Amino acid sequence: MFIKQSFIIGISSSLLACVSPEKAPSSDDFEPSTRTSDCILEGTIRDYRVLDESNLVVTASGRRNYLIELTRPAYGLRSTWQIGFSSPGSRICPGFSELIVDNSFGPEAVRIRSIRRLVPEEYEDLLIRYGKKKPEIEHTREPAEVQGAEVEELD
Repeated sequence: MFIKQSFIIGISSSLLACVSPEKAPSSDDFEPSTRTSDCILEGTIRDYRVLDESNLVVTASGRRNYLIELTRPAYGLRSTWQIGFSSPGSRICPGFSELIVDNSFGPEAVRIRSIRRLVPEEYEDLLIRYGKKKPEIEHTREPAEVQGAEVEELD
């Protein structure tokens, strides 16, 4: 009896070892707004839009927008014509990369606190919140009078 149980346990263990583990979730499996931080390949950056002295939106290839939050305000960020990034590799990641702003006192490096990919609705909401875009207010039309049957009141 003991030999039979040992044999079954041995076979079961070897079968479990052969089973491939479940695929680990990739970054594409998560909704962009729930992720805490993303990285951007430096060569994919196409444009940027400054929200305030500590926040800007970077547009990468494929019309992907990323909100970049800095660790402190970068004075002159709103008035500069160009910015740069300093990173140990080709990826711009929070904590390791810096935003370079050329203001009137010379280049200033500010560390990046967070990078988060935005869905289109979040991008529009940010532009409205920071006063970069006016909200689209839809005016409802007043209902027109409809010509129809008269209603007669009964006593």
